[in-house]
Amino acid sequence: MARELAGWHHIYSGKVRDLYEPNDENFDDLILIVASDRISAFDHVLEPTINQKGVYLTELTNWWFEQLGVPNHVSNELPVPNSVFGRGTVAKKLEMFPIECVVRGYLAGSGFKEYQEQGTVCGIPLPPGLNLGDKLPEPIFTPAYKAPQGEHDENISFEKAAELVGFENAVSLRDFSLHIYNKAAELAERAGLILADTKFEFGVDHDTGLLTLADEVLTPDSSRYWSAAAWARGERKDSFDKQIVRDWLAANWNPNSDTAPPRLPTEIVTQTLARYAELVERLTSLTRLN
Repeated sequence: MARELAGWHHIYSGKVRDLYEPNDENFDDLILIVASDRISAFDHVLEPTINQKGVYLTELTNWWFEQLGVPNHVSNELPVPNSVFGRGTVAKKLEMFPIECVVRGYLAGSGFKEYQEQGTVCGIPLPPGLNLGDKLPEPIFTPAYKAPQGEHDENISFEKAAELVGFENAVSLRDFSLHIYNKAAELAERAGLILADTKFEFGVDHDTGLLTLADEVLTPDSSRYWSAAAWARGERKDSFDKQIVRDWLAANWNPNSDTAPPRLPTEIVTQTLARYAELVERLTSLTRLN
């Protein structure tokens, strides 16, 4: 349950984040985003929480904003309340696009399953003979429709995305997403990491009219990171994200059933937190080395 914050009132809770608006109407163009310690998989919020996970997500998102140098949603007009400092972000309200901008550079996840069955990923034909974890000839843009909480996000074609947001916007979202992915993948490589895939969310800033990067960015919740050294050895599941949770759930529960997901065991929670912590350390240490 979202906590009460002085000067702010709660308006919405998603799978992982809680949203607040300021009580002062002079700042009604701002919103406070608080990253909780909740973890989700297969569109379900799981129990128990992962202690300090929200702090890691916020730290990494802010670090990526600094590295990428593209318009983002962060605002300095109001301070983050002390009670959520480290996991809260004061952001500009944007006119958000109703799609997730997914970029895949490697064959993994649901994309690999579709490729096995049809030779495509989100309808995009790929060369034959690819295996799990293989690098794609070039990164591909595979948008998804953002479903309400409790429902499954739906992979859609570029054409469908253009119907939802307009052709010019769809082209801009695709090109911007690919640009950010390529820049991030190059930086991750310096940390010995492979950015296999990721998803972005964008909106339009009312004041500037600019396409603006929003929400969490390049975190282990929104991205699939692998160890480059392990990948080179042929190990395709050495991940720095919540794949540990997905794998355990898939082995102990049917995600397509009507039953609630089981409670995560302590060892899975501990392993997941350790991987999040290691990922943040490996990436942010690049700044300290420069």
